[in-house]
Amino acid sequence: MANKELSAVFNEIAALMEILGESKFRINSYQRTARTIKDLTKDVAQLAESGELDKLPGVGKATVEKIQAYLKDGKIDTHQELLAKVPAGLPRLLSIPGMGPKKVALAWNELKVEGIDDLKRVIASGELAKLKGMGEKSVKQIADGITFAESTSGRTPLGLAWPLADELAVLMRDVNGVTRVELAGSLRRGCETIGDLDLLCESDDGPRVVKAFTSLDKIKRVLASGDTKGSVIVERRDGEDIQVDCRVVPKASFGAAMQYFTGSKEHNVRLRERASKRGWKLNEWGLYDGDNQIAGQDEAGIYKKLELPHLPPELREDRGELDLKKAPRLIELADIRGDLHTHTTASDGKDDAETMVRAACDRHYEFMAITDHTKSSAIANGLSIDRMWRQIEKVRTLNEKIDTVSILVGCECDILSDGELDYPDQLLAACDFVVASIHSAMRQDREKVTARLLRAIESPYVNVIGHPTTRLIHRRESIDLDMEAVVKKAAETGTALECNASWQRLDLHDRHIRMAIDAGVKISINTDSHAVAQFDQMKFGIVTARRGGATPDDVINTWHLPKLRKWIATKRKRAGA
Repeated sequence: MANKELSAVFNEIAALMEILGESKFRINSYQRTARTIKDLTKDVAQLAESGELDKLPGVGKATVEKIQAYLKDGKIDTHQELLAKVPAGLPRLLSIPGMGPKKVALAWNELKVEGIDDLKRVIASGELAKLKGMGEKSVKQIADGITFAESTSGRTPLGLAWPLADELAVLMRDVNGVTRVELAGSLRRGCETIGDLDLLCESDDGPRVVKAFTSLDKIKRVLASGDTKGSVIVERRDGEDIQVDCRVVPKASFGAAMQYFTGSKEHNVRLRERASKRGWKLNEWGLYDGDNQIAGQDEAGIYKKLELPHLPPELREDRGELDLKKAPRLIELADIRGDLHTHTTASDGKDDAETMVRAACDRHYEFMAITDHTKSSAIANGLSIDRMWRQIEKVRTLNEKIDTVSILVGCECDILSDGELDYPDQLLAACDFVVASIHSAMRQDREKVTARLLRAIESPYVNVIGHPTTRLIHRRESIDLDMEAVVKKAAETGTALECNASWQRLDLHDRHIRMAIDAGVKISINTDSHAVAQFDQMKFGIVTARRGGATPDDVINTWHLPKLRKWIATKRKRAGA
């Protein structure tokens, strides 16, 4: 779908207009259009084809023409005209945390800042901090934002890489002479961001397969084409580029290639050292004793020869996995019995409660929790206290109507800046399940934000802390949290920590999940779905939890409902609630 790219273009039009000092009315109009397109559950191209664009809120005739122009030519004249009025490096500054349109305009007009290098210069000289409306605190945030942006450049989020890799794999499986196609690299290990994509094809006709790969319609540019390897550039869903490497391997070496190209580099070094101590050699073609291949057709054979369990790819990071005597039975998608963090049209969801519940039924879930936002999340249409009481009645009625899945009445309760919860205890007690999350005051210092979270964890009604570090991958850094203190308090109180499966979050990340599990804290893997399609993101949470070593028993939404209810009741009873 073009929705995301088109929404970004309209947002940039609004930002450029604000930088250039144009009418606030026009700016708001473009921002509204961007939000409308972003929130669509249908492909904007389909709406254009059916003539329904003018039915969208805030979309008039002129806007319809701009959308149609973008769908036809990949550009909008107004956007191109605005870009021509500012230095080429200026729009990039908008992606830096702390640099909104007003501050970009200020730095450009007052200090002639035209790009990242100029911005770094005026930060170092102290000039930026002297501008009205800046100050040392703002400048530090901008400097940190530059470091953050530079550290994440060139990496593709898992949620963008995985669907593209699957699509390419499907295409290669249809190539004559290819008997097997697998994904390797950091994607197979489930890393939250990916460098390049790696495909392995089993075939005895390397040149033919490479030629087919480099001739795929999706290919934007060919970097290399040889007898056993092709490298190309493919456009991601968001318009950015990613390199894809395809290697052709014979059956006898396919397992060795899978192991080698899956990595990680550090894990592979340890395996080669282990092989070397036995007088053997390990590479992408196999495990050799002299010139004799003693393993390589499958991965399991290599690990067995090296007297190791066949380790799951997600654990291959040289974090102690080679000391395991037995491969752990990590959580799988099939283990999930329900989603405990979902939203509906009652707050900022795109699908109503019944539609969301029917989707849970389609996934054969045993239970799900509807957890719409609370009153302080005004931007998310959070429910007032009166609306929440009505929501409870509505969901209870829906639960009686649908008997194929149990619906837990819940909320995603805001943790306010002082640690207070957004709803009174009486209302929280009426809920079956409560997710508590931070959505504001994220720049509090470490002591304050940690104390705030600890206070929420102590509530007998809070079952899960949602997206605990609040990070957004490539967009927002984590809050400055004392995670050890949070994990300790969660363990003491019987509170779970969330692994938010949304690919923009993946929060908790793998190392924090490992820390929590080691302390006896339970994990809840939830999609935070705001629409039916987002239920599919559960797989991203699963692979992240696997990287943290999570087993089914570590994750509360793998339990049957009676066990889950007993766990919820235990915390309330322990606290005397």
